Amino acid sequence: MPLSAVDCFQPAIQHTRDQLFRPFRFGQWSRLALVGILAAELHTSGCNFNGFNFPISPQHRRGGHEFAAATAAFPPFDPSRIDPARIAQFAGLIIAIVLLAIILGFIFLYISSVFRFILFDSVVKKRCAIGEGWQRWHRVGRRYFLWQIVFLIAEFLFLGVLIGVPLAVAAALGWFRDVQQHVGRTVLGVILLIGLLLIFALVAAVVQMLAKDFLVPIMALEEVDFADGWSRLLALIRPEPGKYLVYLLLKIVLAIAAAIVFSIIALIPTLVLIVPAVVAVIAGYAAGMGWNVMTVSLAVIFGTVLVILLIYAIAWVSVPATVFFPAFSIYFFASRYPKLDALLNPPPAAPELTPAIEPPPPEVPPLPPTPEPIG
Repeated sequence: MPLSAVDCFQPAIQHTRDQLFRPFRFGQWSRLALVGILAAELHTSGCNFNGFNFPISPQHRRGGHEFAAATAAFPPFDPSRIDPARIAQFAGLIIAIVLLAIILGFIFLYISSVFRFILFDSVVKKRCAIGEGWQRWHRVGRRYFLWQIVFLIAEFLFLGVLIGVPLAVAAALGWFRDVQQHVGRTVLGVILLIGLLLIFALVAAVVQMLAKDFLVPIMALEEVDFADGWSRLLALIRPEPGKYLVYLLLKIVLAIAAAIVFSIIALIPTLVLIVPAVVAVIAGYAAGMGWNVMTVSLAVIFGTVLVILLIYAIAWVSVPATVFFPAFSIYFFASRYPKLDALLNPPPAAPELTPAIEPPPPEVPPLPPTPEPIG
């Protein structure tokens, strides 16, 4: 009988407890942390972008005349002093950085596609083997990577249409030529556009969640491409869409709760790594160290190492969530997908039949002695 999303919570907790703590294996825990990073399965909200609320110190709260006096020292802008060669250098550097970021993004997307199957296999088997998993799943991971590329392109195209069409309509109606006469329509259009963007983001997140939780098992167990995988997944969803909707809602609630809990836990390794770094910077500044080529290079190197260590430390303390959420989706889907259920709950091995011991043949009674002849 198919399990509801609520019924899958306790089996997923038990599965996580059995895999991680019965017994506790430091090596497996550490490998699962690495798999969680590379599979993009982190459940912390460590990036709180509150940087837009810049506090204004009292010394910056000045009147207009003080601001004019402060800015009078700056020379006026002179376009003739612009160096085209330097602008070309900066433009080339920016283009190179953007291209490098795109290339690195595609590389990570491919790696995460393969590690998504490694994480699935590790949770099902309760054993994490990265090298063996890469050898087994890199072919299926390439198909999933292709799906990610197709979906990414579709997102950009749909987003371009979603934003471009309203802007083109507004330009054709002349809203941009006389903004003051179309303030109400502009505000209404912006509100409508924001609503459509939120709906678009929600639909994209749901599709990604369905692919990560249910498309991956189908592609792994049937070795099909993403088109056939989606066809079979939609055939499974069609009889009971309400239960899948409840699953998605419950998982969002659990993900928010996990983000809060593990963000609090992640403060411990964050402080352990950040505080010594801040103390080292303050000590160097107090010792009179200035910014030059060597100090900037060292700061970049040690900053990069610090960020890598910080990401791994956060992933290490988040390993229970890294195992729980795939287990939660596996138990929900296994009750609806027989191949996954057979893998998760293999039939008990038949007891070996001991061969019947045949009784020894009956002993033949000894013959009476032959009487000796007379005479």
